[in-house]
Amino acid sequence: MELSTTKLPPGEQILSLYDSVGWSAYTDDPEVLIQALSNSTFAVYAYDQQQQLAGLIRVISDNATICYVQDILVRPSAQRSGIGRALFDAVLQKFQHVRQLVLITDDMPQQRAFYESMGLTEGAEFEHGVIRVFARFAQ
Repeated sequence: MELSTTKLPPGEQILSLYDSVGWSAYTDDPEVLIQALSNSTFAVYAYDQQQQLAGLIRVISDNATICYVQDILVRPSAQRSGIGRALFDAVLQKFQHVRQLVLITDDMPQQRAFYESMGLTEGAEFEHGVIRVFARFAQ
């Protein structure tokens, strides 16, 4: 596995990765997906031995108080091989000075276990009281 932060992968590899995890809301409009990746504060791309995109993580941040992990995804055939952890570690290292790291994810047991293993706490379990997440999605 090779990690890169320097250049955006080819569009077809990006679409293939998002399709592989079923995130069709992103692949329905490829131009918007490419724009979103291009405009992210920070992104890390993981490549397999054949130089195919195996995973990515992207962040939106003010680089002082908040770091929001917008996407982290690993091709199903490459999951449980350390790619997700390597991607997340790259973000944790880059934004270690930022006060809070936030992400919103689906309610799947394996996702919860992964994020807890990375040191994150679910909002309902904060020791200083429950936090709420509010979201609005475009129609």
